[in-house]
Formats: sequence, C-alpha cells, structure tokens
Amino acid sequence: MKIAVVGTGYVGLVTGTCFSELGNHVSCVDIDVNKVKKLKEGKLPIYEPGLDVLFHRNVDAGRLTFTTQLAEGVKDAKVIFLALPTPPDEDGSADLKYVLKVADDLGPLLDDYAVIIDKSTVPVGTAEKVRQRIAARAKVDFDVVSNPEFLREGVAVDDFMKPDRVVVGTNSMKAISIMDALYAPLVRQGNPIIFMDERSAELTKYAANAFLATKITFMNEIANMCELLGANVDDVRKGIGTDSRIGKRFLFAGIGYGGSCFPKDVQALAKSASEVNYDFKILKSVMEVNQEQKVKFIPKLLKHFGGDISGKTIAIWGLAFKPYTDDIREAPALYNIEELLSLGAKVKAFDPEAMENTKTELGDRIDLCDNEYDCLEGADALFIITEWPLFRLPDFAVMANKLKNKVIFDGRNLYPLQDMKELGFTYYSIGRSEIHG
Repeated sequence: MKIAVVGTGYVGLVTGTCFSELGNHVSCVDIDVNKVKKLKEGKLPIYEPGLDVLFHRNVDAGRLTFTTQLAEGVKDAKVIFLALPTPPDEDGSADLKYVLKVADDLGPLLDDYAVIIDKSTVPVGTAEKVRQRIAARAKVDFDVVSNPEFLREGVAVDDFMKPDRVVVGTNSMKAISIMDALYAPLVRQGNPIIFMDERSAELTKYAANAFLATKITFMNEIANMCELLGANVDDVRKGIGTDSRIGKRFLFAGIGYGGSCFPKDVQALAKSASEVNYDFKILKSVMEVNQEQKVKFIPKLLKHFGGDISGKTIAIWGLAFKPYTDDIREAPALYNIEELLSLGAKVKAFDPEAMENTKTELGDRIDLCDNEYDCLEGADALFIITEWPLFRLPDFAVMANKLKNKVIFDGRNLYPLQDMKELGFTYYSIGRSEIHG
C-alpha cells in the first residue's frame, strides 16, 4: 500500500518507519528543509530505541522516502496520515493551525479516493473541521478518520508493532475496510481494532492520557501523605498495585510527569470541558499538584542548607523527562534548574541522551558534564531527576569521594533506605523517611 505521512516529528517518524517495515511504501513530508535533508542523509532527529535499525533498513530498501513537497508525498497514496504538531495555545487549547493548513492544501491534490487520518492528538470535533477544509477544494471522494496514537517514548517501536489496541474513529464502511487491512498485520495475536465514531476516538486519546496523569498524581499525593504520617510509599504501592482493579503500572511516586503528551493533553481536555461549560475539577487538581511536585525538593534543599543555597553547586542526574528518550519538553529537570539558578546556585548536569537538547534550551547557563561522576566533583548535593538504569547501581564510594557533601535528593526512589543509612549518606526521597548520615 502507498502511504503518506505528513509531519516527521516523533509520531510521524515512528509511524512512517514502522509502516514501511510492514512492506508498505511510505513517503514522509515535512516543510523543514534541514530536517528532510538530514533524514535523506540517514540522520535521525530523535533518539528512540530500535527506531534506527528499522529506519536504515527501509530507507536502504527504498520503502521509506522523504520530501518537502506535499504534492509529491501524497501522490497515489491511498492512506494519508496527518501527524502534525498541536501545541498548546495561550488559553490551553490545542492549536490546530498546522493541521488545518495541511487540510486546506490537501484538497486540490487528491486525484483519487483516499483515507485522511488524524494521527495527531486533537480536540473533539477536529475530524469534522478537517473534512470541511478538504471538501472545500477537493474534486474526488475521501474520508477523514480519527486514529489516535498511544506510543510511549522509549518503547514506541514495540508499542506500534505490538499495540494493546488500535482505535479508529469513522462511520464509513469503505474507510473501515482500508483501516482494517492496514492494521491487520499488527493485531494477529488478537488485540482489538476498536471502531467507533470520530468524536469518541478523539476523546479516547485525551481520556487515556488524563487518566494516567491522574493515577501518577494520586500516588504523588499519597507519597506526600506518607512523609507526614511516617509511612512508606513503596509499601503502599505494592499493597494497592496487587489489586487487579487498580493494577501495578503508573503507581511509582516521583517528582511529577513531563513530556510532550501528558501536560498538554490534560490541559487541552480541561479547556475542552470548559468550552462546553463543564467544570472538570479532577484535572484542575492534577495540573496544580503536578506543578508543585516537580519542584518538591527545593524547600527541602533550602532547609538542609539553612535557607540559603547561593554559591552552592548542585549536581543533577537526568535531564530527559523519562528514560530512553532525549525529550526534555516539560521535563521536571528544567523546572528544578530554573529554581536553583534563581536562588543563586550553580548547576552541573549529566544525561545519557538529552545533553544536546538541553544545550539548545539552556545554552551556557549550566555546566554539562561528560559522565555522571564528573558532575559530582565538588558538588554540595545531588539531585536525581530521571530514572535511567545507569543511575541505579552507581559506585557509591566514588560518589562519596567526589561530592563535597554526601547529600542526595532522589526524585525517583532508586535506592533502598537501609543501604543509604549504612553508606552514611544524607538521603531525601519521595514518600519515605529521610536518612541523615
């Protein structure tokens, strides 16, 4: 099948590459000339485990191509994915200008029936707007389908090739037949393709992310209670996670969620609710608690150092919003860095993959180090922000030798409390007792 993917961001690139791996001929379109040039040269603009292997294999085979010309990309395509950015507008709503601009341009380019697929995360009613924009200039029949993505950064290739479910929003039997054939190779083990109307599909994406964000935030609230009551959030997590009605996933306490999806999707759903005069109280609380949770350690740091950290050097392990990605969008590390700098502290940091993006974002405002131990040299305390495996079993003797003070603020609860006590560290974590070495 000939497929076009408009937009080579995170979702578009994973979608196009994985569909080409299934034997389809995929043309990816992007207006960014430099990005397309690099893609043609075999350079991936994102870090995603496993994507590079599929990318190079299918580029070499001629199944995956790139262009800046929309007309060239969509020519003869039976399926056209719109994987365009929908950044939050000033009022919190999703900005659809990129999606609607492509819809305007797409109409006169269609020379035969095609299925136009909204892959971007978009508000309820977007499929109707896209359909109207295309219809205004199209001379052939087409269908617009909502097909939200459920990819987790860090395991996106596996998520795409082995989906829990595929959600498709359309009432067109012709589109249903094409979508069923398109995704059939990915659901051979019986996971469902769930067909529904477009509006329900659009809302499903927001509902899924908002629920997961709420689950994370609830556990962070429980962690905060644990600290006040002398309980251990790790034990509470195990106690409730074994309940099949609750489940084990997304129950780890930490210093808040970040990334490109949860923050903007929760915000956009709350905005959509307000537009229909519904007061979505839970989402307001989720957003408020998450913002506070991201910088939870700052007051503790100030207390530890007697209320003043000016001139202190704070080391940070982890800059990406989660492991196995270089994505720093809405990353808790950035919020902590801004707070630390505003209080007069110096920051040294290391991340296995997100250094380049951090350099682009922050310039020379912090020191970026070559490895995790270099940034400990002379530091007054260590903040652990991202739970990279690299940080789980460090050389504590080296850490103790390099740190000016054996003080760790662990935002991901990586280490057992007893180990920290025996090693003589002062150790602050989330929802657990403080250890004072």
